[in-house]
Amino acid sequence: MSNGSDPVILATAGYDHTIRFWQAHSGICKRTVQHPDSQVNALDITPDRQLISAAGYQHIRMYDLNSNNPNPLINYDGISKNVTAVGFHDEGKWMYSGGEDCSARIWDLRSRNLQCQRIFQVNAPVNCVCLHPNQGELFVGDQSGAIHIWDLKTDHNEQLIPEPDAAIQSISIDPEGTYMAAVNNKGNCYIWTLTGGRGDESTQLHPKSKIQAHQKYVLKCLFSPDSTLLATTSADGTVRIWRTADFSLMTELKDNHQRWVWDCDFSSDSQYIITASSDNMARLWNVESGEVKREYSGHQKAVICLAFR
Repeated sequence: MSNGSDPVILATAGYDHTIRFWQAHSGICKRTVQHPDSQVNALDITPDRQLISAAGYQHIRMYDLNSNNPNPLINYDGISKNVTAVGFHDEGKWMYSGGEDCSARIWDLRSRNLQCQRIFQVNAPVNCVCLHPNQGELFVGDQSGAIHIWDLKTDHNEQLIPEPDAAIQSISIDPEGTYMAAVNNKGNCYIWTLTGGRGDESTQLHPKSKIQAHQKYVLKCLFSPDSTLLATTSADGTVRIWRTADFSLMTELKDNHQRWVWDCDFSSDSQYIITASSDNMARLWNVESGEVKREYSGHQKAVICLAFR
């Protein structure tokens, strides 16, 4: 633990126009930031833990994590429709985003105002964007069911459609870069093994399995930091944890109040998972036992995104 400040940052947001920052271990809300213009669709924390990026309707706002300044340090307003995804290059040089304007974007973070460096246009609203661990390829999932692979070095792109007309809700690549998962609004999860992706070689995808993960919409998929688990969250009110060894179901995390589970993130040791849900709560679960260890209560409406470092 660093002295004076809690190095574990948990932030949650959603439809009540606030971003809340929590002490993850105690469940105490330490700070609430107003985000008056819209709901927050997605959150991510910069790798250096200095800023948090909040994606909303027609804008991206970046707030200081280490002061109590309630105002965003960086504002970007020039986007039409909802921004649905944000994330960072692992050295913090740039940020990526995706949105309902049918585009993914790369933003330069080295200047103090957000400059959009590159735009990748697709034919349908973008629901999710995932950066390959090699930091050179973006995987973009859209509402028509396409996954686009955008090679940032060559600008070349390819697409695949695992299931026509089934919107891709979320894409995850495990930290070792060996598996990719994508989930859709029909409840299915598709898994590929990945090869290549090193040096100048682009990543090749090899279909591995299809799981009917849930009966309803799957909203998010995420590999654990140790690459041994895959979590899927759903409109059915559950989170399912799958073993990557054989993609068998290990456990189901369920709470009677939970309703839609929108987002999740693992602890760095892969032993805990935090979930965000429509019952205005976030929860910390022990993956092994399936027990709720902590509840984060304070939001007035659905919690649809979280960020945890």
